[in-house]
Amino acid sequence: MSALAEAQDAMLARILDEDLPLPAGWTPRHAAGLAVYRNNYRSALVEALRSTFERTARLVGEDSFERAAAHHLITHPPASWTLDFAGEGFDATCAQLFVQDPEVAELAWLEWAMHRAFVARDAAALDGAGFAEATASYGDADWAGLRLRFVPGLALRTLRHDVKLLWSEGETHLPEEAACCIVWREGERPVFQQVPLPEGEALSAMMQGASFAEACELLSGLLGEKEAPAAAGAMLARWLAEGLVEALAQ
Repeated sequence: MSALAEAQDAMLARILDEDLPLPAGWTPRHAAGLAVYRNNYRSALVEALRSTFERTARLVGEDSFERAAAHHLITHPPASWTLDFAGEGFDATCAQLFVQDPEVAELAWLEWAMHRAFVARDAAALDGAGFAEATASYGDADWAGLRLRFVPGLALRTLRHDVKLLWSEGETHLPEEAACCIVWREGERPVFQQVPLPEGEALSAMMQGASFAEACELLSGLLGEKEAPAAAGAMLARWLAEGLVEALAQ
């Protein structure tokens, strides 16, 4: 490592940890200047997190959010050139800090997923007509081996709370059953939808490269052999209608 890189790393360490000793030869004037710089650095990052996690901040209150944001930024200092990624992992930080209020971490995850969907690269979704044309000559083996490439920014997670109510009203409600929350971008607008857990598990499997046959087998284990085929067809049609699929995977 060069002397400049070592000096930069040392400077960043002192910005993050105010208890570290100052370099040899520094005066109280230097220490005061570093304190001002540290405060500006932290304030800018906390504001970046507040702009991304507006609803989470309202849910927990400004003081609690500022403490959580500062803790996250000290323990997970951003490494990217852009502030767009400063909130990476903030939902996990919330899960640690708000153990008695798990809805905080779920809302933070949703806001982060919406943020990531918004900044994802543009992509044209494959619609039903395009899918029908692409699969017109498919036989049974082709359908079994069907794999999909999903639109950039698509994310999903099992959530215990009613996130629609949490998102719109900031109110906490526990439904009888958990659901899978799917996040993607519709045009220029990030959106989300809650779907039953079996569909969420099938989508997760196909996002990781599973074939349609493997997704159907998964649904059979969750729903039963009689219900799985209809559920799989409806699921695939819904993904196409909602614009979740970019193309057939080669």
